[in-house]
Amino acid sequence: MDAQTPLRDMLDVLCPMNVIVDADGAICNVGPTALRIFGGYSPVKKSFFDVFEVARPRDITCTQSLRAAAGRKLHLHLHASQKRALKAVAVPGPGPDEITVNLSFGISVIDAVRAHALTAADFAPTDLAIEMLYLMEAKSAAMEASRGLSRRLQSARAQAEQQALTDTLTGLSNRRGLDAMLAEMLAEGEEFALMHVDLDYFKAVNDTLGHAAGDFVLQRVAEILRSEVRSHDTVARTGGDEFVLLLRQVAEPPILDQIALRMIERLTQPIPFEGEDCQISASAGTTLTSYYEVADAERMITDADLALYASKNAGRARHTFYTEDLRARMVERRGAGAGNDGAASSAPEVQGDVA
Repeated sequence: MDAQTPLRDMLDVLCPMNVIVDADGAICNVGPTALRIFGGYSPVKKSFFDVFEVARPRDITCTQSLRAAAGRKLHLHLHASQKRALKAVAVPGPGPDEITVNLSFGISVIDAVRAHALTAADFAPTDLAIEMLYLMEAKSAAMEASRGLSRRLQSARAQAEQQALTDTLTGLSNRRGLDAMLAEMLAEGEEFALMHVDLDYFKAVNDTLGHAAGDFVLQRVAEILRSEVRSHDTVARTGGDEFVLLLRQVAEPPILDQIALRMIERLTQPIPFEGEDCQISASAGTTLTSYYEVADAERMITDADLALYASKNAGRARHTFYTEDLRARMVERRGAGAGNDGAASSAPEVQGDVA
């Protein structure tokens, strides 16, 4: 066994990035980590200056000048990769006329770790690079945890916002969601129809079959209304058995009448629940943005209500469009009510039981 072997083995542990150069300038030993930067290819027996270029000091061009630079910081490049810059220090030994060059990645250690897939086992246990590796791993883990938390928070926020705008029983938009969508569409100057749908005889279902039946009917109504409009239209439940539809870019009354009558026809069909048939119908009233010089959310909702109650007063299970005549009649009735009772009525008249 070479007398220098134990010393080289010791160097491989203490300085795993060592390169030992013999008296002739040939590399005679490469530490295990230094070997990694060569991609597993051993430069042993090659001239040190064929493998490395000394960038600074520039006067180190031979073994003699390398030996004379003992203890000084060296800046090297691999000839095979000008992108990989290395720091180094040369010291005499371990054998006679040998020079040990201990390499370092310097501040580029993190890039080198990634490039060569290095781990803590590739560095001496006391090397500060170990601490940098731990810090890098800790930072990476912390950043990933932070990103994960941020994703979860964003998801939770989105879910909370969606829940705040959604009716829990039917999954439709609630009044808050309707108001937000209505404000957005009006701000954009979009042309649309607002249709108010109210169930007829729904109270009788609750009274005779109970609230479980009533909830089931409301869920079924929501399914029917949603199936009769397009995916970009809005269906909202705004009260117990009241629904509002925003039908985008529809301005033709005949088309809207067809939609309303088709929904009403489906809603008059018995809804089975636990062996019983729940019998309801629906009345609807519609107004359009084209009816107004400047469309206003509150005015449109009020006018759709007037049209809805005109449908109920006309016998239910029908659809009515808002007209100025409906408003005039409401004002007239309120005036008559104030004259008779001293107080104006706050809602349009509906004949019979409003259930």
